[in-house]
Amino acid sequence: MEVSINKMRWLLFLLGFVKIPMIRYTKPKLLMINDDAVRVKIKLRRRTKNHLNSMYFGALSVGADIAGGIQVFYFSKKMDRKVSFAFKGMNAQFLKRAESDIVFESNEGKKIQKAMQKSLAEQSRVNDSILVEAKNNLGEVVATFEMIVSVRVS
Repeated sequence: MEVSINKMRWLLFLLGFVKIPMIRYTKPKLLMINDDAVRVKIKLRRRTKNHLNSMYFGALSVGADIAGGIQVFYFSKKMDRKVSFAFKGMNAQFLKRAESDIVFESNEGKKIQKAMQKSLAEQSRVNDSILVEAKNNLGEVVATFEMIVSVRVS
């Protein structure tokens, strides 16, 4: 089953509106999603800034959460299956101040897909680690996030 980017944008909007208000508050934009990668942008504005005029680490965490998690929903739509999904842990490295709009990128699509297929085959919860990078307008990595994804497909 093919899943369009517009359908995923609508899903992200609904997720922020109904389930996770922090998503709605930061107003992320889904730039790209496919089987391999996802890119999400959060603009630096009053809502996402801290007192140093850089992106607040909570907003950075929301971006990493979305970049790591939206692919699970993408694959669940492709597989036409229900999914129970959460993050079990996160290790963040903040390398420099995020003083511009930030693009969050994860290239772990194949890894997420394998974890979901394993969960479906074994009918159990599967945990796996994925990497998300946060880049500024110049393409410099300002933060890296190691996210532990916990997924169960039914």
